[in-house]
Amino acid sequence: MASEYLEIGEIVKPQGIRGEVKLKAATSDMSRYARLETVYFLKKGQYVPRKVKKGRAYDGFAFLQLEGIDDRNAAELMRGKVVYVDRAHAIELGEDENFVCDLEGLTAVDTKGNEIGTLREVLTPNAVCDVYAFDTPRGEMMIPALKRVVVRVDVDAGKIVLDENVLPEVAVWEDEPAERDE
Repeated sequence: MASEYLEIGEIVKPQGIRGEVKLKAATSDMSRYARLETVYFLKKGQYVPRKVKKGRAYDGFAFLQLEGIDDRNAAELMRGKVVYVDRAHAIELGEDENFVCDLEGLTAVDTKGNEIGTLREVLTPNAVCDVYAFDTPRGEMMIPALKRVVVRVDVDAGKIVLDENVLPEVAVWEDEPAERDE
C-alpha cells in the first residue's frame, strides 16, 4: 500500500538568523515550495504537521520558514530532518508518471511473466531519463527508464513489466565489466 506521505526534502542547515531552513529538494517541481501551507515531520512513528510561513526555491535548494522556528538555534535543531507532504497536497502527476516512493519495491517481470527482480532505487543522473536499479538473483541490474524498456508500470499490482527483448541491449549488470574502446 502506498504511503499517505511523500518525502519532499531533507533539512541540511539553517539559513540566516531568523529560523529559515535550507532543504535538499526531493521533487522535480521546485515551484511547489512557494505554495506549501503545511509540511510533516516523522516523530515516534507519527507524522506531525507544521505550518509553513514562507517557502521558496533557489539554485536547486528549497528554503522554508516554519511556524515556531524563529531563530537560528531552533533551525539548527531541524538539521537532518526529512520533510513530507500528505498525498492530498502532493504535486499532480501527468500520465505515465509515478512517485519514486511508489515505484521502489515493485517486482520486475518480463512480458512473459518471468520474475526479474525488485526495484531498489530510482536514480536521476541527468535530464534525459531516470535509471532503475534492480536487485536480481544475478546481482544488481540497471536500466534506463525508457518506454521501449519499461512496457508497463502497475503500482496497484506491485509490478513493472520490462521488455525482455530489449534488456540485453540496455541492461548493465554488476558482474559484467564495462566494454572499452582501445
